[in-house]
Amino acid sequence: MVSQINTHAGYLDTILDRRQHNAHNLLQILIEAQEHYGYIHPDALDYLSEHLQLPRARIEGVAGFYSFLHLRPAGVYRVLFSDNIIDRMAGSLDLMAGMCSQLWVEPGKVSEDGQLCISTTSCTGMCDQGPAMLVNNLAINRLDASRVNAICELIREQVPVTAWPVSFFSIEDNIRRRDILLESHFISGSALNALIQRGTQQTLQEIKTSRLRGRGGAGFSTGAKWELCRAATGDQHYVVCNADEGEPGTFKDRVLLNNFADMVFEGMTLCARIVGAAKGFLYLRGEYRYLLDHLQAVLQHRRQLNLLGEAILGLDDFNFDIEIHLGAGAYICGEESALIESMEGKRGTPRNRPPFPVTNGYLDQPTVVNNVETFAAASLIGLRGGDWYAQIGTDTSSGTKILSVSGDCERPGLYEYPFGVSVCQVLSDCGAQDTQAVQISGPSGMCIAPDEFSRRIAFDDIPTAGAFMVFNRSRDMFEVARNFVHFFAHESCGFCTPCRVGTSLLSNMMDKLSHGHGSPYDFAEIEKLNVLLQSTSHCGLGHSACNPVLDTIARFRPAYEKRLAHKEFVPAFDLDHALSQARQMTGRDDTGAHLERSDV
Repeated sequence: MVSQINTHAGYLDTILDRRQHNAHNLLQILIEAQEHYGYIHPDALDYLSEHLQLPRARIEGVAGFYSFLHLRPAGVYRVLFSDNIIDRMAGSLDLMAGMCSQLWVEPGKVSEDGQLCISTTSCTGMCDQGPAMLVNNLAINRLDASRVNAICELIREQVPVTAWPVSFFSIEDNIRRRDILLESHFISGSALNALIQRGTQQTLQEIKTSRLRGRGGAGFSTGAKWELCRAATGDQHYVVCNADEGEPGTFKDRVLLNNFADMVFEGMTLCARIVGAAKGFLYLRGEYRYLLDHLQAVLQHRRQLNLLGEAILGLDDFNFDIEIHLGAGAYICGEESALIESMEGKRGTPRNRPPFPVTNGYLDQPTVVNNVETFAAASLIGLRGGDWYAQIGTDTSSGTKILSVSGDCERPGLYEYPFGVSVCQVLSDCGAQDTQAVQISGPSGMCIAPDEFSRRIAFDDIPTAGAFMVFNRSRDMFEVARNFVHFFAHESCGFCTPCRVGTSLLSNMMDKLSHGHGSPYDFAEIEKLNVLLQSTSHCGLGHSACNPVLDTIARFRPAYEKRLAHKEFVPAFDLDHALSQARQMTGRDDTGAHLERSDV
């Protein structure tokens, strides 16, 4: 055992030294430790426990929370197919089945030679260019049978992923409509120079005058949030950019970070000057790991320009720098308090609120947490003023909103509009035809039917974090809702019983309907579950878990009614269906291999 631990000591000591032996960096340490062997070795857990002075159980508990971390060997090639509804519509399940068949591996299991594991992940943020997958955390999009066959051959020949064709990893931005943000030619430091000339207090007033609201979905006043943090007492203030863009159907932050990272970082620095922060963090979702080197280069360039670090722009009292924290596959970390828990090296469990992060955030200190798009907009306001920004959009929703458009349309991608644009205008611009439904703001948002397409994207009508998923009349809206429900059940953090059990029960009910065992009784049970989840869940995930079902029942009831095969309650368990795997293994599917219902 000692020799094994000594084997780990070298690379672990390097990681620990780089992370200052700080237990708050546990997640980052585990991510880096996994890169050495492809998983987190048991001896590494013991070594980290000793040197971080943390119980081994806590370290193992943190590692077990994040889907991209592995406590057992997970293969040299770790393939994750995106499993959101848009990728499914594009044929991801058939492609995954074909790959498993070619390489003789069962989904979710490591191959017998230890080389390969093929599974799914909720969303890779590539809905505009799917089907997509991650291979060792690198994104590959526009999958088809030809590309999958080529990937299978590379794996058979044990070609390192770093030597695969560069074209496989080409990610498009697909910016279809630009407005003030996406068409801006931002000059580094321009907003900070305007802040210095205008003054800190007046710049805060400009943010308030602009009526900028958070672009992450909740729409809280950005100026009010910054002012509350500025006034809060603490040993140190922090600024956090939430780039954990995990909502299926949303990919705007990916493009903003790829093309406008400088503007995002300037917005964070502007905020830091106003609230008195010396330290900032960008929390980058694990699926966007491929952006890390680019973002680090942008940060370093800003340091060279004296826009980050000590004495920014020559002001002795203006010290601020930004560190990037990586996520590791946990949708719940998009919730700001869960994100902070993750940054502190813990499981991403949402906190009880109040207190709120503006007074008790990272390390229990005053913390501003804003979305990528919010900080980018703040840079423009810092440069051009609040009155200019407030004139764009509507009275209740100033500025513009970037929509991530995907699904059944000719031109998926990013569309930036002034707030107040109608749904039908977006559908026309993206080339959608014969549209049956639009899911706005992802699974936790709202599903609307054609008679509502005149409604507007605005906080006083349809608020959104950015997802805009289009479904034509060939789509089964029941299956759309079922995919969303399974997403919530998979991504529940498990902290509270109502959500942990309730989302599982809901997914089981939807599966029951899908398998032909539904009755009106099940509708009533879904309603009861919704009341339970809304009233007792710990956070917003549980509160919104029933939304996809209730929305689609209300607007697309025939999709459900055709699955009500029974007038009275019947149990979900079907013995004949349970034997399907045995039939597959034995190669039998004749009449004698099936049970009649009367015999069950």
